[in-house]
Amino acid sequence: MADHEDRLYAGEGKAMGLEAFEQLAIRAYEALPEAFLALTGIVQIRVAEWPDREALEELEIDDPLDLLGLFEGVGLAHGPAVPETGALPNRIWLYRQPILDFGREEDERIEDVVTHVLIHEIGHHFGLSDEDMEEIEASID
Repeated sequence: MADHEDRLYAGEGKAMGLEAFEQLAIRAYEALPEAFLALTGIVQIRVAEWPDREALEELEIDDPLDLLGLFEGVGLAHGPAVPETGALPNRIWLYRQPILDFGREEDERIEDVVTHVLIHEIGHHFGLSDEDMEEIEASID
């Protein structure tokens, strides 16, 4: 199997399923810099095959392949000093099919794409600039 194919498949030539993708996402999250993780607080990492129609409509995105991940919730920079009772937890969604497609098109390792999306979505949570997120990403390489 070619190197590029190894990036997309999880053993015995089977396409990386949702469960394997979720495990990859967990490992990518745990590999983020400690100082960055310490600031995340309680953030749920969720995976799905595709973004749902509601998210696409809200973001005015026509092609579901254009949405790799999504932050849902109130970013720490925008939230109240005292959390509201009954508020849903903050979540980061990672969309397997768009991420796999992006990795194929850009010839990037899926692990690297997942890490990039996690940093970008967590960056939204903290209100970080693109430059801040690029520095965090560079510190992992």
